[in-house]
Amino acid sequence: MPVYKILVHGGAGTIRKEDMSAELEAAYKQGLEAALNAGYRLLEKGGTALDAIKAAVVSLEDNILFNAGRGSVFCKDGSQEMDASVMEGKTLMAGAVSAVRNIKNPVELAYAIMTQSPHVMLNGQGAFEFAKLHGLAIEPDEYFFSAFRYEQWKQMQGSDDFALDHNVKLQAETQAGNSFSNDNPSVAKAAEGKPSSAKVREGRKFGTVGAVAVDMQGNIAAATSTGGMTNKRWGRVGDSPIIGAGTYANNKTCAISCTGHGEPFIRAVTAYDVSCLMEYKGLSLEEAIHGVVHDKLLKLDGEGGMIGVDAKGNAAMVFNSEGMYRGLKGSNGENQVLIYK
Repeated sequence: MPVYKILVHGGAGTIRKEDMSAELEAAYKQGLEAALNAGYRLLEKGGTALDAIKAAVVSLEDNILFNAGRGSVFCKDGSQEMDASVMEGKTLMAGAVSAVRNIKNPVELAYAIMTQSPHVMLNGQGAFEFAKLHGLAIEPDEYFFSAFRYEQWKQMQGSDDFALDHNVKLQAETQAGNSFSNDNPSVAKAAEGKPSSAKVREGRKFGTVGAVAVDMQGNIAAATSTGGMTNKRWGRVGDSPIIGAGTYANNKTCAISCTGHGEPFIRAVTAYDVSCLMEYKGLSLEEAIHGVVHDKLLKLDGEGGMIGVDAKGNAAMVFNSEGMYRGLKGSNGENQVLIYK
């Protein structure tokens, strides 16, 4: 029997159960489940790993809870710039986009760059023009607005500080005190019954979404998408759109999607390093990911985690932070959605 499986993540960081309302926790879990199901439906019908991870990430980008697509954070100038990447393990083909605005689903743009251009990465206005040329969905600024993200940015406006996504306490409080539009009734319910005041507390979350999968043919793929850092400036780009840092896939080794403080992940060439440990040292997927996340990254003050899968269906979800939104669904009956350690 062929093994097929999909894993997703929705960010890692200071995520504690005591800071999370029951409604907000349920909304996050529902969002992860929806993404898993979107990809798994394709896999069980014989679809490719590439199509499955794209469908899963689109689902997460469309969910305003996650810092990607619709839920992206605000830059210093009040805009929302997004990054994304995809990679296919069978061919080593890859596509990526950085610092793009108003694109509904950046992962779709990364996929289009991979399949319909001779390039791997496009950025900024050039990427936007490419998206228009290929008929990808474009949305006005209002589509990407959420009260929580706006409040988060306003508290930092006028400073040179930046935030690695958000504190869960702040999210629960801000969602309650402001209109919070989403088509998901569980998300709307999560905003009820909480205080309206919101002050920044210590704590952070690395807001990135991603997916990895293996299909019935034994091919693997990975995708990652993010809105980056709140109040970021100068066109800052993190690890998410960088092949080998935030995303990597090779049928010989593994498919990896990372979430964390992007700069250490770039310096560690994190996703590719897992592949190298498997290819050249013969480590298993679990051993390789554990070594990178709990040793190499920590030496660079790199906080966060990653999800991974290999062509045999082995899977891992490893992080060195207090929590990571994550989930897994496979043909062997595995079905998990988790948040905390």
